[in-house]
Amino acid sequence: MSTSASAASRRIKPTLETKFHIDYEWWNREDRELRVYLLSHLDTEKREYFAAYRDTEEVDWIDPVTAEVQKVDALQRALQEAAQAPDFITARTSLVDAVFRVFLANNNKPLTPVELGEIIGRPPMTILRTLAGTNVYKGIRPVIEDEN
Repeated sequence: MSTSASAASRRIKPTLETKFHIDYEWWNREDRELRVYLLSHLDTEKREYFAAYRDTEEVDWIDPVTAEVQKVDALQRALQEAAQAPDFITARTSLVDAVFRVFLANNNKPLTPVELGEIIGRPPMTILRTLAGTNVYKGIRPVIEDEN
């Protein structure tokens, strides 16, 4: 995201219809460790495995529908598998972590606070107030539509 897009996101007033997503560029701009945070969303065994391997590795993944073999990032694949577990998002998961996990599970498809609320079982206004405040939590920001 460019600096102008970043500035634009600070000027908009998000509503319940505003779509949010994980802005991965935010992690770079803020000099934060995305990989460390991503590891925190895995179970203990997988977390220990990936902590031992600093470099991202690719693995072969077979699409269960098409049987097509693809090279995928091993950590991303592990996160997608973790997202299928029934306890990936629970009532005890913090709101920010729950929202982040929704975006991990849906390949970062932008969603509104209303849609997020339906998925995580939290009030949309609470989600909006949290995500639309002055603090950016874990890179979760409004989607800025191109004006072109």
